[in-house]
This record gives sequence, C-alpha cells and structure tokens, in this order.
Amino acid sequence: MIFGVATPGGLSLVFRPQHFNPAAPPMANVLGILTAVCLALAAFVAFKNKGAYELEITNLAASKQKLAKTQATLKTTESRLEAEKEKRSELEAEVARLGEAEAKQKSENEEVRGRIDGIRTETAANKEKLDAVREKTEKLGDLKGLASRMRSMNTELEQLAETATQRNAELANLTASNNQVQSQIGGLKGMFERIASGQSLASLRTTIRSIYPSWGFVTLAAGNSQGVVANSTLDVVRDGEVIGKLLVTAVEHGSSTASIVPDSVSSEVTLMAGDQVVPGAAATTAAN
Repeated sequence: MIFGVATPGGLSLVFRPQHFNPAAPPMANVLGILTAVCLALAAFVAFKNKGAYELEITNLAASKQKLAKTQATLKTTESRLEAEKEKRSELEAEVARLGEAEAKQKSENEEVRGRIDGIRTETAANKEKLDAVREKTEKLGDLKGLASRMRSMNTELEQLAETATQRNAELANLTASNNQVQSQIGGLKGMFERIASGQSLASLRTTIRSIYPSWGFVTLAAGNSQGVVANSTLDVVRDGEVIGKLLVTAVEHGSSTASIVPDSVSSEVTLMAGDQVVPGAAATTAAN
C-alpha cells in the first residue's frame, strides 16, 4: 500500500507492504494503489501551493512598503519644487527692482553731469570776467577800492572751485554706486540664468554624505545655500577622475538628494561616502 507523508522538504511517498489477499479481485488492488497515489500527489500540490501563496503575500507587503516610500518621496519633491518656483519669482522681482534702481541712478547721474557742466561753464565765464577786470586794472593803474574788489572776486572764485570739487566728488560717489548696482544685477542675472537652465553653481564643491544603493540615490553635504540646483547634473570625482554622475532630485538649505544616473558608474566601482562631488561638464562649460 502507498501513502504520503508531508515533510519540510516536500511530500514523501511511502510504500507499505500489504498482505496479498487471494480472495480480493486484482482490479480492486490496482484501484486502491491508484487512489493512494492520487491522494499523495494532491497533498504534495497543496503543500507547494501554500508555500507559493505565503511568498506572494510577503512580496505584496514589500511592494506596498516600497510604494509608500516612493509616494512620500514624490510628495517631498513636489513641495521642494514649489519652493524653488517661489524662489525664482523672488529673484525675478529682485532683478526687476534692481533694473528700476539702475534706471533711476542713470537719470540722477545725468542730472549731476548737467549741473557739473553748468558749474564749469559758469567758472569759465567768471574766469573770463576776472581776466577782463585784470586787463582793465592794468590799464587804469592802482585805483581806490580795486584791492577790495579783487579780494571779493578771489573769494568768489575759491567758492566756485570748492563747489566744483564737491560736485566732482559727488559724481565719483554716484559712479561708484552705479557700478556696484551694475555688479549686483550682473551677479543676480547670472545666478538666475544658471537656475533657469538647471545648472548648479560652478563654485560648488561638496561630498557624498550617505548612499542608498538599493534605492539608487545618495544624499549630499550641500544644499541651495552652497549652489546646488534641482535637476542639475553633478560628477562624482575620486583621485581626479569622474567615476559616476548624479541627478539632483531635491534640494534643501544645507543638504540635497540626488539619483545615481544609470550606467554612469562602472561595475568595478562602488560609490562611497566622502567621494567628492562637483558640477557636471555642462555647468562648468557654461560658467567659463
């Protein structure tokens, strides 16, 4: 007789000798054997199906957990994207404000130049008058009160010269202020253009803080305050050579998150915490 025994490794078929019964029909013996075999096979299939079902439940739980983490990451990324949009709007408003300040400064500079030109013209006219007076006095000789008038005219000339000096100093200050405003506008425009084109600042130098190879991303020890820009490409450098590339997915004030670009890391290389990270070739070229 045959019967099945369930074991940790599967189902075992055990043959147990049965006393031959000459009175029993041969067909009955055969049917009994076949029935036992079928029951053993059914038990085996049920045992295997149970193991597969438990494995599917485990895989489903892991997939749900992974989906929840992905959804949380997506929500965080969307929030940071909104923050970047607000920051971009603020930069645009600042550029517009500086543009208005520049136009106002230019207008004031033109006004000061006009005033200085008027003072120079007036000074030249006074000098001509003084020269004419001197010429007349030389012809008339020493007249009474001529010295007093000359002192008065000299005092007036000194005052005019002092006024011209003050106007020149005022013009120099306004010119320096205008140059400073122009420099600030140029810096903000350059930063805005890099952010709009998705490039991190060329001066960025940071390192990998932590690595999550199972999820395919790393965290960096720098954020937007150090020049990291979302959606920009960064190079991982070790011993002066690029060993991999990263795509920035989220940026905070002092840290950021980046995905490891597929196929950018050789199978013989493993990224490690502390590896240097610099802007990608596109950002460096743009900065140059």
